[in-house]
Amino acid sequence: MMNIVELIIDEEAFITGIQAISVVEQPAIEEDFIALKEDKRIELKSIDDEKRILMGAALIPNKPIYRRDGDEEYYIYFSKDTVRKASELFFKRSNHQNATYEHEKKIDNMTIVESWIVEDPAKDKTALYGMDVPAGTWMVSMKVDDEEIYNDAKEGTIKGFSIEGYFADRYDLKKDTFESLEREYLVEELKEFLDVTEL
Repeated sequence: MMNIVELIIDEEAFITGIQAISVVEQPAIEEDFIALKEDKRIELKSIDDEKRILMGAALIPNKPIYRRDGDEEYYIYFSKDTVRKASELFFKRSNHQNATYEHEKKIDNMTIVESWIVEDPAKDKTALYGMDVPAGTWMVSMKVDDEEIYNDAKEGTIKGFSIEGYFADRYDLKKDTFESLEREYLVEELKEFLDVTEL
C-alpha cells in the first residue's frame, strides 16, 4: 500500500510556502522542493488577448497527486486550509512577481494580478470560462507581457500553472488508503455536480 502524505505549511520555518508560479507543459518534482501540475483538468484560459491575461488553478484541495521519488511511490495532497494559507502567504511575502518557465528560467515580465479561492463553483468566475474546479481551489490570473509565452499558452504548448515551494510532510492517519482519499474527492465533485444541475 502506498503512503499518502499531506503537505502542510510549517509557519515557524523561514522558507515555507510557495515561492513562485511557473508556466509548464509537464509536471516536475525534486525532493522537498515541490513543483506541481498533474491534472489535465487544470488548464490555462486566455481570457483577454488584448490585456494578455491567463487564468488557471494554482492548487486544488484534497486531490490525490501521484509522485515517485526514486523507487518510492506515494500520493500527496493539500487540505483546503493549507491551500488558503499558501495563497495568503504567497502574497504576504510579495511573491506575486516570481514567475518561471518550466521551473528553470526566471521570467521578469509575468505577474499575478488576481487571486481568489473558489467558494461556490456554480457561481464562481471560473464557471463563466467553462472551467470545472472544486470549492477551495486557488485560482490565479497572470498578466503575461512575454509574447512568445503568451502565444505558447494560446497554442497549448504551455498547459498550466505549477507551484514552486517548500512544505512540511504530515501523514494523515485518518486516510490510510488512496481509495478513501480518492472517494472523498469524487464525492465532493459529485455534490458540486448535483448542485449545479439542480439550478
